[in-house]
Amino acid sequence: MVTHFRVTCGLERFRVTTSKCKMNFSIYMPPQAEGDVKLPVIFFLSGLTCSEQNFITKSGFQRYAAEHGIIVVGPDTSPRGIKIQGDDDSWDFGVGAGFYLDATKEPWSTYYRMGSYVNKELYELILSAFPVVDPDRIGIMGHSMGGHGALVSTLRNPGLYKTVSAFAPICNPSKCPWGEKAFTGYLGDNKSEWASWDATELVKKYNGPPLTLLLDQGAGDTFYTAKQLLPENLVEACRSVGVPVILNLREDYDHSYYYISTFIGEHFDFHAKILKS
Repeated sequence: MVTHFRVTCGLERFRVTTSKCKMNFSIYMPPQAEGDVKLPVIFFLSGLTCSEQNFITKSGFQRYAAEHGIIVVGPDTSPRGIKIQGDDDSWDFGVGAGFYLDATKEPWSTYYRMGSYVNKELYELILSAFPVVDPDRIGIMGHSMGGHGALVSTLRNPGLYKTVSAFAPICNPSKCPWGEKAFTGYLGDNKSEWASWDATELVKKYNGPPLTLLLDQGAGDTFYTAKQLLPENLVEACRSVGVPVILNLREDYDHSYYYISTFIGEHFDFHAKILKS
């Protein structure tokens, strides 16, 4: 069953100020969600131009979530229903491109606070509204910009997520055109602030619970060959500080949901092995 809820960001009872607008998210409840059972949950963060709809309609995750008895939550990728000048001028900045960070540059800082929305407001809402969720068994995964979001959310908030994986993530946004554009727009020119939203920089200072990063990358992905994703930079950083990392480089696979649907089962196996241990 996939249920949609309309959530008002910045609800007073959560005592946070995020995007100050209405946001959609999806939640999948597996067949095991009955009675007093407690189940693990995985948040899935989608990529550029997407909404909460792309993953739930294209990935085929439901089969594996049902098999493992895992709840799946899918947030949107940016605030909706507000209007900022320039927010729809390009596909890789503004609407559909929130980059899962908290903007500090006006006018974006008032609304584009996806980091706080996902990791505090929505996170706490899921725990409070759905008692079936086990608060000690929460994971996160994502695709492309959402892969960046999953990695950064985990590394910035040690212990919040027990597992993390990413398909074709933007691993070193401070060093790629997508990230440079987004970070300049949302955060300004101070590159020390950029580092606090860059997985490759964050992992060098990670000091949380034991964690393994699972990265999945299609070798035929044009964004990979164009140096937008840079997974090798993250792998090198992980190895330099002893953080376990797995990089599956898939020959000929691209950036699409066909690729995700092919390997999504492996990711659920990875998460389930840890979350259900």
